[in-house]
Amino acid sequence: MPAAAWATIVVAALIIAIAGIGLLRVILHLRHVSKTLAALDGGVDAIVASTSTVPARLTSVNANLKPVRDFCAGV
Repeated sequence: MPAAAWATIVVAALIIAIAGIGLLRVILHLRHVSKTLAALDGGVDAIVASTSTVPARLTSVNANLKPVRDFCAGV
């Protein structure tokens, strides 16, 4: 085999190896991100629970604030 053929095979093998290493690094980064997002899921659930809508038992407060709401709507 000529030297050019061997050089082509070596260069192709290097390109494939470098691409494989790059893809492996991407896979490892994505796994890390996936684990981080899984950990954040519990925090998001806590935020959702603490910022939920006002309970129905506060209807008297809403009724007391109706004049203020009407005044603001009129302005």
